Amino acid sequence: MQQTITIKLKPAEADNATVINRHIGSTIAVAKNRISGFHVIKRSLDARSRQPWIILTVLVFVDEPFYSPVIQQLTLLDVSASKEHVVIVGAGPAGLFAALKLIENGIKPIILERGQDVRTRRRDLARINKEGIINPESNYCFGEGGAGTYSDGKLYTRSSKRGDVARILNVLVQFGAEERIRADAHPHIGTNKLPQIITAIRERIIACGGQVLFGQKVNDLIVQDGKIKAVRTAAGLELATDQLILATGHSARDIFELLDSKNILIESKPFALGVRVEHPQELIDQIQYHCPVRDPYLPPASYNLVHQIGGKGVFSFCMCPGGIIAPAATAANEIVVNGWSPSKRNNPFANSGIVVSIEEKDYQDHHQSPALAALAFQHEVEKRAFDHGGGKLVAPAQRLVDFSQRKLSADLPDCSYLPGINSAPLDQVLPPFVYSALANAFIEFGKKMKGYFTNDALVVATESRTSSPIRIPRDNETLEHPQVKGLYPCSEGAGYAGGIVSAAMDGENVVSAILKRKNY
Repeated sequence: MQQTITIKLKPAEADNATVINRHIGSTIAVAKNRISGFHVIKRSLDARSRQPWIILTVLVFVDEPFYSPVIQQLTLLDVSASKEHVVIVGAGPAGLFAALKLIENGIKPIILERGQDVRTRRRDLARINKEGIINPESNYCFGEGGAGTYSDGKLYTRSSKRGDVARILNVLVQFGAEERIRADAHPHIGTNKLPQIITAIRERIIACGGQVLFGQKVNDLIVQDGKIKAVRTAAGLELATDQLILATGHSARDIFELLDSKNILIESKPFALGVRVEHPQELIDQIQYHCPVRDPYLPPASYNLVHQIGGKGVFSFCMCPGGIIAPAATAANEIVVNGWSPSKRNNPFANSGIVVSIEEKDYQDHHQSPALAALAFQHEVEKRAFDHGGGKLVAPAQRLVDFSQRKLSADLPDCSYLPGINSAPLDQVLPPFVYSALANAFIEFGKKMKGYFTNDALVVATESRTSSPIRIPRDNETLEHPQVKGLYPCSEGAGYAGGIVSAAMDGENVVSAILKRKNY
């Protein structure tokens, strides 16, 4: 007999199989020798009270042999001789998972990636952090694996209705992720481990006959009679195709400008913009776990905050326990910050984006082309952040209380942002309504989390790449662009995803639409 139950354990208990077995036995009133084994289906943390609890949902085997659940393996075909191909622009999660699904169905994927493979990309990131020099084609946003590869590898998504989350997690496990991501309520791989998984996926795509071409920045689309015909790259490559998946990510501004210049419909859309806030991790642990020292069986604490200020939503975004603030700019003369954590989340700081919702009325007058207005608004703020920094990606910053009081910080605490920080008045960097919303929200957050509103915390500008400020429209059924047959806008850059898992699902959804069109 198999039975699914939920048990509540103290952190140390949840790390001990013998104790878990004992709790299972008492919960289902079965003798210990009748339980042959169990499998953890879901693991979550409840830290609302002074005693944190680990909540386990387990599949228990009683009076029958125990076996570990078998992960469904992808059945990947040899497509090297396939007469059909699909060109994919972008080697992020959407592009890679789209390629795998094409291979499953006997179609050859050809991926064009403007950036470099993960190993070469790592050297470009080192140069950003040490020298403040950006390679505009290979950085924290561009390159193999997309923006998520070197900015954390969080796998939590609320987009379960858009696809099969379990399938995406299973594929990641198949390519090297830890088994526990299938059970964790907020799964996380870590920036130190995700590159190896991305490499394994790419190597499998190539082994099956697919192609992954790096250093191929797309600079033109050939459209005839309302149909996609070919794609050209800055390196001189031209590929004929009647099916193009455009999965370029939220920072490919040149792609948006290309589409607009060719009168291919794009639309500005709401997004969010603000700052990244960094606290000592020890302080966040004390606040969230209600104790002076974190239990070693508990993970570094995180938080999730939201507040309405004058009709504007202010909320935490991409919270990184034990993390690092990263320079995520994609061009010279702009400052963009993001955050990431290694798999152990063992750095001394906790950082999170704290951002304000940006609506059409906020950006509508910022560009002569209405479609590019939100993009221009975003870039103006990033440029002001650069102007108030210290050159070479040094970011403008203030202590948290000083920020809310419009007070220039006389000095700044240690910070994980490697290019360095410069004390600056952030009310002169951020749009007035964004600054006002943040300044007031921080005070309110301090009431919700006693100790959060402190000058031991640091505010760094600017967190502006939360999502794409552009939507590339597509038909709800065919997922094609309404003006260009065979052009499939996909994932974050097109406005249809918001993270690794949702992007991967959207890549698969687009391939499903292509297969349906071809009656596969």
